[in-house]
Amino acid sequence: MPLSHVFDTYAKTAQGKKLHFNVILDEEDQQKALSCAKQWLVSIDLEDAVVTPENCYFYHSLEAPADMRADIDKKGYAIYKMEGCPK
Repeated sequence: MPLSHVFDTYAKTAQGKKLHFNVILDEEDQQKALSCAKQWLVSIDLEDAVVTPENCYFYHSLEAPADMRADIDKKGYAIYKMEGCPK
């Protein structure tokens, strides 16, 4: 399996709520990670959330688990939710 690349990402909503999540891609491309983070935020109805290049940075590479691999193959990215993210 190919290695995927993890971007540690933080966003802040207009209401001041902070979200912490990882964007997982097959490319080590910060601009794509930033774009995917914004896409995901829109998909969970948080289009007002702000994420900047300073808050979306390469963290490490790994072999993505099967569920994340399926998301990457389908959408081009996977999200690993951490603090403040909806279930």
